[in-house]
Parts: sequence; structure tokens; C-alpha cells
Amino acid sequence: GRDLLSQPNHPLQIIKTKIFDFFDAAYPSRADGAPQFEKVDKLDPLVPIHQAFDEILIPADHVSRSFSDTFYYDANKVLRPHTSAHQTELIRAGKTAFLCAGDVYRRDEIDQTHYPVFHQMEGVFIFPEQGDAAPSKEEAEADLKRTLEGMVRAVFGDVEMRWVGAYFPFTEPSLELEIFFNDEWLEVLGAGVIHQTIMDNCGVGNHRGWAFGLGIERLAMVLFDIPDIRLFWSRDERFSEQFRDGVITKFKPYSKYPPCLKDISFWLPESGFHENDFYSVVREIGGDLIERVELIDAFKHPKTNRDSQCYRITFRSMDRSLTNAEIDEMQEDIRAQVESKLAVELR
Repeated sequence: GRDLLSQPNHPLQIIKTKIFDFFDAAYPSRADGAPQFEKVDKLDPLVPIHQAFDEILIPADHVSRSFSDTFYYDANKVLRPHTSAHQTELIRAGKTAFLCAGDVYRRDEIDQTHYPVFHQMEGVFIFPEQGDAAPSKEEAEADLKRTLEGMVRAVFGDVEMRWVGAYFPFTEPSLELEIFFNDEWLEVLGAGVIHQTIMDNCGVGNHRGWAFGLGIERLAMVLFDIPDIRLFWSRDERFSEQFRDGVITKFKPYSKYPPCLKDISFWLPESGFHENDFYSVVREIGGDLIERVELIDAFKHPKTNRDSQCYRITFRSMDRSLTNAEIDEMQEDIRAQVESKLAVELR
């Protein structure tokens, strides 16, 4: 892979390093001189299914487990859909404070903010033993809030913040932290006190811990004013030369090539169709030339009760003008593959 989180002067690496540096400064070093929060960012993205879902209490019927949302490698493994997939693995290995960063994979819609590969960071802190009793949930929550508010200030500066109640299967209580930035409220992370069932199953039931998770692209797009998530994967020097380690620099667009719009309409099968499967077919053929796919029309035939949908595909390259011939060829390939793989009837 490209390992964007380790590339010098890359916006994602800059954000990752800012967060790492905050925790190094905020928490004293261990007796052996190593930072208290261990950095983990080279783990295999192929993980056991039970580790990605069951061990962090995600229900069997949760939508994230579906083949339309997660990339299944085989009957036993998936490409990790979140860095939380490593939480129990690392706790069982004896780690009590760690930051786990890496690429994650999801089937999703196609637009300027969604990409099948993106990057997350998971943070976990387990309190050391303090006499006979672990800290209360309230004490753990207060420590969590204090720590993460400091982290957000280190990344965004002195911004207004608010905590909002949330639900995650793996934390109780669960919270989201929002900041007021660029004249709007922006969710920056989810967090909470680690569910006691997870702690018990990992052999640390007599301890209390907290965890947080965040999307690194989401933060970088806001801080660097990057308008399209595909740019993070660009090899164009007009992009990469704009950034320097340790510095937040506003992105300056270097070109805006014209879009090419193509529509595709089809009758849906009686069952089994999911939009994310359609998006995956389009992405497999068009790759990073696909800027957006949007549903522009849907109706039910009054006599046959069959459902029809029409999608608009926006083709646009980040660094060159596209030719009609290459777009027409891709569009025909998309039509053929959609018909054969998704059992739809083209219109």
C-alpha cells in the first residue's frame, strides 16, 4: 500500500503526528523512558471477523456486518472496517495505553467526502490499579473529556466545544465531541468508557478504561481546506509540494478540469439490490476518475409495480482533461458489469 500515514509532508501524516505529539507531552514517560501511550500503526488490515465485530459487542444483525458495507476476504476474515478491530487484541497483549492508526475499508457512497479506503485512529487508556477499587465511570468520563479537549486544542487551536450523548455498542456511556469551526458545528470524534463486558473478556475486569476514535481525513479536509478526498492519494507534485511537516497550510487549488456527466437507468430485481454494490461496480471500473454518483430519479411502475432508478455519474480527473472516447468506453463497461453482476435490467 501507499502508507499515507507515514509519508513525510503529507496532510494525513501531519495530523497523525500532531495527535501523537500531544499524548507524548500530556502523559509522562514510563520508568523505561518510553512514552506512556504506545504508537501502533503497522498492523495487518486483514482481521478475524469475530475481532472486528463480536469482541467489541457489535450485534449480529448490525448493518456494518453486511456484505454491502464491509469487504469480506473469506469466511473468517475482513478488511478492517475500523481501527477498533484491534482494541481487544492490543488489550490482551498487555497494552494499557495506546494509539492505533491505520487504513480502514468500507463500501460506501461515492462523493467528495467518501472513499473505500480511509484512515482512522483509535486511542485507549486503562487506568492503573489504585488500591482496591477502579475509578468510577464518572471519574473515567471526566478524565476522558479533559484529555480529548486538550488534544482537540492541540490540533484546532482554542475552539468552542460541546459534548453530545451518543450510542456505541462498545462504550458506556458514549459521547461525541463537536467543535465550532468555520461557522458551523463539526463532529470530530466518538468516545466513551469501555464497556465492562469487553474489559472482563480481555482479563482486565478489575480495571476501568476509556477509548476514542476519529477519522483522520475528516480532520485534514477541514484543517487544510482540501475539497475532495481523492486528493490525498494524488501523486501530483502540485498537491504534495504545498505541505510541510508540522504546519497547517491551506490548500490552493491548482486546476479544475471540466466534469463529464453520464446517466444510467435500470429496473431493479425483486430483491437483493443494494446501492453500495452498485457504487462498488462503478468504482472498480472508473477508479479515481469517478467524482460522484447520485440518485436523480426513482419511480414505481403503476402497472407492474417494478422499481426503476436513474443515477448520474460524474467523471472528473484531478490532473487532466478526460476525452469523450475514454468516458464512453468506461460507461459502456459500467452498464455491462452492472447488468451482469447485479441482475438489473437496463433501460
